[in-house]
Amino acid sequence: MPLEIELKFSITDADHILAQLAPLGLTDEGSIDQVDIYYNHPGRDFATTDEALRIRRTGQSSYLTYKGPLLDPLTKSRREYEAHLAEGQPTFDTMAAILSNLGFTAVREVAKTRHRYTFTWEGRPFELCLDDVKGLGHYIELETVSDDESHATQSSTRESLLRLAKTLGLASSERRSYLRLLIEKESISA
Repeated sequence: MPLEIELKFSITDADHILAQLAPLGLTDEGSIDQVDIYYNHPGRDFATTDEALRIRRTGQSSYLTYKGPLLDPLTKSRREYEAHLAEGQPTFDTMAAILSNLGFTAVREVAKTRHRYTFTWEGRPFELCLDDVKGLGHYIELETVSDDESHATQSSTRESLLRLAKTLGLASSERRSYLRLLIEKESISA
């Protein structure tokens, strides 16, 4: 299965980063609104195991996604499994009901507007997402995928991502999910 390799940073100036990437043939994929409902497992605490299960709604499209625990200390590399569900709000609602009836608990909603760009760096396809997360602010995510199971290829892919971040002047990556950041922010203000 593919390994998602990602870095995320809080940002204030996206234009500077986009200008640096323009010579790489940056393709603007447009903006979308996403609403994620995160769930906790009835038999284990995903906050403790560093896993995630969500239903994502993007327009009329819905997706069920499971993300495994982080695999390294530098990036947000993890196994991700995603299934595209049938179109429409009824499918989203039905999946939520199925999870609820199986004992999964809805933890929180995370809403954001995501502007997506694609480009090639060091011969690999990359995705850059500018996220405006409701209640958190602006972030940038740099992501690529390693389809090769070998440790050497995965390590090489991670190193390429780290070089890209350094080239763009991005430091102090944020390893916590938007869900975790929102929960922590709410607990501080409570």
